[in-house]
Amino acid sequence: MEWSVGIVVPAFQPNVSQLQAFVRALDETLSPAVIRIELDDPRPGVVDALSSLPATVNAVDARRGKGAAIAAGFEALDTDVYAFADADGATPAKSIAEVVKPVLDGRADLSVGSRRHPDAVVKSHQTLARRRLGDAFAWMARRLLTVDLYDYQCGAKAMTADAWAAVREHLYEPGFAWDVELIAMAGALGQRVTEVPVEWHDQPDSTVDPVGTTKALAKGLFVSRHRAKLVSQDRFHQAIANRRDQPTALVDLGTKDD
Repeated sequence: MEWSVGIVVPAFQPNVSQLQAFVRALDETLSPAVIRIELDDPRPGVVDALSSLPATVNAVDARRGKGAAIAAGFEALDTDVYAFADADGATPAKSIAEVVKPVLDGRADLSVGSRRHPDAVVKSHQTLARRRLGDAFAWMARRLLTVDLYDYQCGAKAMTADAWAAVREHLYEPGFAWDVELIAMAGALGQRVTEVPVEWHDQPDSTVDPVGTTKALAKGLFVSRHRAKLVSQDRFHQAIANRRDQPTALVDLGTKDD
């Protein structure tokens, strides 16, 4: 049986021509059942410019955050495999296909693209400051989480629909920390996680603030560890949780289309 693939592309004020080329490459390379662009706070004319693409465009007049946008897109899919790829095309379509492959082959519940894997091919590098911050975050994540990876934040991941159904109610981070939370929860639930080296092209026009984002990621990492411990029924972390108001999962915040 051939599994169907759905791809979500979260986008905030994207480079339109770059996004157009990337979506067409995804369609040609993977032949997915659906490509869904989750477009936050679009500039005038952007929705029309994307209307000719082989994709559904869900435009929202606010900035939800990367995690909230992907969660909304996944909730709208009806395929066997869910994948997402960042809109800047830093991970090219052929590498997205490699990330999806272990899930299609039944070898993984969650497949994680990796720029820091020894076999990754980095065509253009981030600035030294961004590399150092990224390395420090990955080092810390390996020591705090049960899933040992080289790279937790690469914008290319794929998972089975069943894996998403199991993890969806445990995801709360609306921004960039959603990636590490997804991996932490998958590990806590005993899902099979594999890491796939990708080709990477740094995009200097990215809307990501490296310093502010790294601070948010660090906070998100510790929160994700706490939530993963809760899923694993750790008594200490359960005692902490009992003293706090519990947040609402992204999928319960109206992220799914009406």
